[in-house]
Amino acid sequence: MLLGTQVAWAQDVIKADTVFIDGDTLVVLGDSLIVTPEEKPVYWQQGGNFNLSVQQVSLTNWAAGGQSSLALNTGLTLFANYEKDDRIWDTKLTINYGFMRQSDRAFATRKTNDNFVFISKYGRELTPKLYLSTQIDARTQLLKGYRYFRPAGSEREQRNVISDLLSPGYIQSSTGLNYQKTFREKDRFSAIISPFTGRFTVVLDDSLSRAGAFGVIPGERVRAEAGISISSSTNLTLMENVNWRADLNLFSNYETLGNTVVNFNSILSMRVNRFITTRIETVLIYDENVFIEMEDGTSSRAIQLQNLINFGIGIDF
Repeated sequence: MLLGTQVAWAQDVIKADTVFIDGDTLVVLGDSLIVTPEEKPVYWQQGGNFNLSVQQVSLTNWAAGGQSSLALNTGLTLFANYEKDDRIWDTKLTINYGFMRQSDRAFATRKTNDNFVFISKYGRELTPKLYLSTQIDARTQLLKGYRYFRPAGSEREQRNVISDLLSPGYIQSSTGLNYQKTFREKDRFSAIISPFTGRFTVVLDDSLSRAGAFGVIPGERVRAEAGISISSSTNLTLMENVNWRADLNLFSNYETLGNTVVNFNSILSMRVNRFITTRIETVLIYDENVFIEMEDGTSSRAIQLQNLINFGIGIDF
């Protein structure tokens, strides 16, 4: 709809015509039409990464010895970040799975990587870099986990279940002060300290629940704790085509203040080209309620450490 037009002449010099159409301003200068529509604000940033690496070794009549094997590792990360006025809402989902297969073993297929992490944080701005935030952190695995062992005098390996989906599952809800800073277009650092944190350990597997695994009371399925937590998330471009992402979560129960549950995830990505990447992934976990069965048959607290080096397909979207 044409709402108005204005033309000005002075000593044969043509000045710009201005035309208003449905709220947009169009400027006519000579034979040129300059359109200056109002830019719409962008509140959502969404994206993710998919990676896949495969290794195969095939041996036939190989004098040097060895075993044929197939190893696969895959991961998916999705994120959605919202920012409008004084509100932020950041959500991230990470799923990883990997397995190795050696055909001449008693249990040919064994998983090497399995985790599910969902983190969602909502905040209201107090100052330009400080927010009052509430965060939900949920962690578990997808498939059964086994301990493999060979009983004395037996020639065949055996296994028993030591974990499963939501056995354990960890759900942590925290409210506190969140410091958040953006360094460059995609580089971000965020840290939240919460004196009001609830942590729930879930064990749905009957046998593990009856054994009191992961700190639950034998026969119970949920263990609730109240304490203080510190969480941080870092996403930095160290140099061209080299990116580092890290998440740290610390929790201490008020009843045993000082005994800290540690969850640390680190991914260093080195991109060769648009589709090929090398990834170094490190996961460190310590929980005093988790007892690890040792080779001598005893169980004790221990630092859990996983380190993966993958070379394969990596796609950002």
